[in-house]
Amino acid sequence: MSTHAAPLRRRPVQQRSTQRVERMLAACASLVDEVGYDGVTTTLIAERAGVAVGSLYQFFPDKRAVVQALTLRNLDRFMATVVDRFSTTRLEHWWHAVDTVIDVYVTMHREVPGFAKLHFGDVVDLRLLDDRRDNNTVVAERLAGLIAAQFDIPADDIRLPIAVAVEAADGVFKLAFRRDPRGDDTVLNEAKAMIKGYLSTRLGEPQ
Repeated sequence: MSTHAAPLRRRPVQQRSTQRVERMLAACASLVDEVGYDGVTTTLIAERAGVAVGSLYQFFPDKRAVVQALTLRNLDRFMATVVDRFSTTRLEHWWHAVDTVIDVYVTMHREVPGFAKLHFGDVVDLRLLDDRRDNNTVVAERLAGLIAAQFDIPADDIRLPIAVAVEAADGVFKLAFRRDPRGDDTVLNEAKAMIKGYLSTRLGEPQ
């Protein structure tokens, strides 16, 4: 499912321009880790990326747009990794998908620059990913579509339960990362148990 957000003023066509934009996004991610969203400026991004500020403005109107592009890329990376795990791991029941999705999220939080501070954008704007829907809804709808297709579950039956599970998980994840910057494993395991317990009342327990 595509999003309605369009952070780029224009899309890079030449390889050199694409590489320049990638450097800007990488620079933004590292700066967010170092100084947080509020401390990032377009000047700092340009300096870190080794480009002129004018070059940055050719592609992005402001720092929010750079962060938006970075967050959209992280969402695509998250979903692509989940899809890859689904295709390379034996998943006999939706139950096993819960562990996979949470493990991918936690790994990104620990390893992907900028992700621990931005997640899917709420720190910047509750509708950063799509100006028509809140960020958690965008994530939930993508996951619902993927899980429905993977386990042959009618999408209408899973859409609301997955949305509720994403909202609940979001709160428990925040607790886990407050307790430990890398995520308190005990709390993360509680999140898995909570989500499985709730979804089993809606989708059925594994046989």
